[in-house]
Amino acid sequence: MKAKIIKTEAEYDAALAYVETLMDAEPNSPEEAELELFSVLVENYEKEKYPIGLPDPIEAIKFRMEQEGLTRKDMRVYLGSQSKVSEVLNRKRPLSLAMIRALHKGLDIPAEVLLQEPGKELSECKYNYKDFPFSEIFKRGYFNSFNGTLAQAKENAEELFTALFAPFGETMPVPIYRRNSEKEVDPNALLAWQAKVLDIALSDTLPPFSKDEFNKNFIREIVKLSYFSRGPQLAQELLNKKGIHFVVLSHLPKSYLDGACFYAPDGRPVIGLTLRYDRLDNFWYTLLHELAHLYLHFDGGHIAFFDDTNQLHAEDESPREKEANNFARDALIPPAEWDNAKQMLLQVRRDSHVLAFANQQSVSPAIVAGRIRWEKRSYTIFSQLVGNKHVRNQFPEYLPR
Repeated sequence: MKAKIIKTEAEYDAALAYVETLMDAEPNSPEEAELELFSVLVENYEKEKYPIGLPDPIEAIKFRMEQEGLTRKDMRVYLGSQSKVSEVLNRKRPLSLAMIRALHKGLDIPAEVLLQEPGKELSECKYNYKDFPFSEIFKRGYFNSFNGTLAQAKENAEELFTALFAPFGETMPVPIYRRNSEKEVDPNALLAWQAKVLDIALSDTLPPFSKDEFNKNFIREIVKLSYFSRGPQLAQELLNKKGIHFVVLSHLPKSYLDGACFYAPDGRPVIGLTLRYDRLDNFWYTLLHELAHLYLHFDGGHIAFFDDTNQLHAEDESPREKEANNFARDALIPPAEWDNAKQMLLQVRRDSHVLAFANQQSVSPAIVAGRIRWEKRSYTIFSQLVGNKHVRNQFPEYLPR
């Protein structure tokens, strides 16, 4: 019989029959060499056609316990409490990655058996829940499909964070943060917040984004929406229609974050706002600041701008932050219009003057009042005009879940 790769059951049966005729071959004979060759051909076909599955992970654990003479009490070092040991061995609790790492390292059970993935090896642990504001992340529902307790979430933190950060793909974003020298920002809080914003953004179906259509005229249209009581909602709708994701998500502890701008994997920009300050003047300035970054500073890549817009007088601002500041300021009130009215506006005390100028510009009085307060470095004047508590109620999704 001619030796060849076995492809069909008929060829397999024929090869088996031929192997039978070679079983009594003499050592070092041509027949013995042929027996070895056909045995390999048969074995390769069997591996491909009838693969042997991996051993059951629980049975593998029990087998190793028997080999090592281990009791269920001994397994607490690998699986946790006595109740967890019982639940795992009775198949009432799945193995977590933390358990798998302990079993693999301590009892030398193959990772591919515990993971039930042929050839799979354990990578280094990427995420430790202690490095994140985990309780807040859990409480706010960042882990979509997880319905367990906080303690259970901590046990499965690596899996939960892997799923949360999955939208980033293989390349994690490079954050560019407007720093407040008086506060230490938690970069992991920013990363988790961005991941959740991205998760929310990618759940929406938007039209393609065209950079050519995203121009100063369009940005001015956004500013004009401030004139209406539902302006923030209208801005979200218009941005969405232009293929720009707009997400409102409250900030995490130690992020000191007002807004962010970055690109999603679907090729569309994402504007995220935290509404840390529930005021219209802060909303419109922060939104325009992020749109400025998108207009001026994005040409692809994986950068992400994070902004604490409460720090408008920081001495160490980068050139790009200064550009975004100036762009937002001039987009909200054109420089020529401001220059003509500046002297009067910085001297007035009556709300009526601010309202008249805002009506003339067809913008929210909060924008004008906010500009005056900023120019004068006085944040107690015109408090009735800056739109306190007029933003969050337009975005019910703002509230932590």
